Amino acid sequence: MKIITLSILSLLVFTQASAQNLSKQRIWKITSDKRSIYFDQGIFHSENNSTASVLTNIRNSYVSARGFERVVFDFAGIQPPKVYGHISMEKNKLYIDFFNTTLNRDFSKIKNVKYVENIDFFNIDKDLLSIELSVSQKVSYDIFYLTNPARVVVDIKK
Repeated sequence: MKIITLSILSLLVFTQASAQNLSKQRIWKITSDKRSIYFDQGIFHSENNSTASVLTNIRNSYVSARGFERVVFDFAGIQPPKVYGHISMEKNKLYIDFFNTTLNRDFSKIKNVKYVENIDFFNIDKDLLSIELSVSQKVSYDIFYLTNPARVVVDIKK
């Protein structure tokens, strides 16, 4: 009886002590279509693309008539890389991993147009480029990709 009680108690404690519960996060697959559906939290990913990619440029702009700030990640080639990301509403950050991707140059100077404060780059290994996009306030994101030329687009709005 003590063993059963101890086992059940251990299971409950382990479940509570485990890492972030991703089952409560919304998970969606980004596509090549702008949907104008904005999310303020959750996990996103794109289809598999095993082609090696190079991040060549980052652009951002804000047009008040559109109502959102656009950040565009430009890649060499026709298809963008495989993408995996997380929106953290608590930290006002967007985390993006670009698989099989390298940096062409340093992009430390991105202009602060409306919401974007900073973009930090992390080369986890030679084939994974992680990006941390910090914003100035609570915002929502519409994320999609475009082909020929390859781009990943992040629209940000209040």
